[in-house]
Amino acid sequence: MDYYQDRVSHYSELLRKTNKKFNSISLLRLLSVFICLFMIFYYIKTNEISYLAGAFVSFIGFVFLMRMHWKLSFQKQLLIALLKINKNEISFLKREALPFENGIEFNDFHHPYAYDLDIFGEHSLFQNLNRTATFIGKKTLANQLLKLNSNEGILENQEAISELISKINWRQEFNALAVVSHDSKDYYESLINWNSVKNDKLPKVLNILSFAFPILFFGVLAAYFVTSKTILLSYMTYIFIGNLIVLGRAIKRIQSEIAKADNIDKIIKQYSLLVEKIELEKFESKKLIQLKQKLIFKNASASSHLKQLSELFSRMDTISNLVTAILFNGTFLFNLHVLKALLKWKEDYRDELKQWIDVIGEFEALSSLANLAYNNPDFVFPEINTEYEIGFKNLSHPLLNPVSRVGNDTHFYPESFMILTGSNMSGKSTFLRSLGVNMVLGGIGSVVCASEAKIHPLPVLVSMRLSDSLADSESYFFAEIKRLKQIMDALEEKPAFVLLDEILRGTNSDDKRNGTIEVVKKVIAKNAIGAIATHDIEVCLTTNEYPEILTNQCFEVEIKNNDLHFDYKLRNGICKNKSATFLMQKMGVI
Repeated sequence: MDYYQDRVSHYSELLRKTNKKFNSISLLRLLSVFICLFMIFYYIKTNEISYLAGAFVSFIGFVFLMRMHWKLSFQKQLLIALLKINKNEISFLKREALPFENGIEFNDFHHPYAYDLDIFGEHSLFQNLNRTATFIGKKTLANQLLKLNSNEGILENQEAISELISKINWRQEFNALAVVSHDSKDYYESLINWNSVKNDKLPKVLNILSFAFPILFFGVLAAYFVTSKTILLSYMTYIFIGNLIVLGRAIKRIQSEIAKADNIDKIIKQYSLLVEKIELEKFESKKLIQLKQKLIFKNASASSHLKQLSELFSRMDTISNLVTAILFNGTFLFNLHVLKALLKWKEDYRDELKQWIDVIGEFEALSSLANLAYNNPDFVFPEINTEYEIGFKNLSHPLLNPVSRVGNDTHFYPESFMILTGSNMSGKSTFLRSLGVNMVLGGIGSVVCASEAKIHPLPVLVSMRLSDSLADSESYFFAEIKRLKQIMDALEEKPAFVLLDEILRGTNSDDKRNGTIEVVKKVIAKNAIGAIATHDIEVCLTTNEYPEILTNQCFEVEIKNNDLHFDYKLRNGICKNKSATFLMQKMGVI
């Protein structure tokens, strides 16, 4: 918190100074225009060469001030972004706001845990983690949260995140560059679609004419200056028209290349700045070094190639200005040469472009996870093993308020499956979600909300919170059966970490109890590790049949001063106390 408050003060002062410079430059730029016009006026009036020289100097000054004005404008945007980044972190840590995109578009109701564990949506894990500002960054982070990484990948991510934790200034500057890019899914897909379309080469005749006609035009122009023969001006006019006819043969091709490419040059320019930010930083972890190495191609940096592409798209925009298009293309077929350069760029770098943008996404995702670790210094990286040992000390849910959250020690060895009991509101579902979310975080290389942790990374399979699918015309009960079938099918392929919360709610008590017992027996037969929450005490008796695999754990509730008291502490054994009757009596329901 102190760091963010210090940064707010620092960037507020820098922004104040930059605004002052910006306003001064704006005034000087306006003054230079008036001086230039004044000098031109007096040159026309007096024919004094000194006034013409003054007008020229004023114009040069105007150009210089324009460049300064642009640089200060961009610097202002970065400072505003940096100021907002730090203010957002303060609001987030004070739990006053959650000003980050929630990734709801990535939610998948058929995914083994995305909906059940609130990975996406309002107040979701993604929204709390997300510090991305480009579409590819957001997509990369979402994809990481939806799949288990390999053990090697997890360890590489842990090392990379550990390095990025301390690079907070670099992370924020990188994030600010992404913020000012105003990237979107449409911009990203426009660029990827342009890159994916394979183009035929231009006809040889068109290539020859693209050089022959401009050379002929300027040859005749030079001859006119040498000979002063006016007939040459007529020839130049014909050649000028000929150039426009040649351009007309290529106009459809040009338009197809720049279709839906509005402002794409600006996005590519911002991508180049993000890539350059990576290129200029020194990294020591294996993954970050490997990502950085992907940005070198043909002995040149990816940022230089991207800047070239941005410039080509920017030049192509001249065709939208009728006067400029006629002048530039009538003389030397400007847009045709730009088209040829674009096609050549695509031919040379087609296979690399997506990879360069993907590197930006990887850095944004890793930076988001590093931000989680920085904001929570009490979180730890779990020890990774291959012995199916999973255990946590002081485990809690990372999204709970650190002031009030309650941690619990739990382990899944030697017993590998837990039957969890407890009254309503005692903390069972929160505990299951804590297990699931931390297994997901641990499985991508992130820190977890615990003081100690060891995990054997496993796929996470959850049946906790399903909804009726009206679009598929199925009931809650049928949706739950389908989810259980999905879990069983997945367990056929390999062991997994399974979390079940009050399954088979849509049937009668006997059917529910018997069905739950059979589900427990089947998942442990398939070597699943995990937990099931239930209110049926008879389900807990299954531990007598499988004492080496099953264990009973519970959350208790106490009645103190005629009120319910929950301590949210995990205990051994079966829950004894009940709260439903007491609560209904207290509220006058019964």
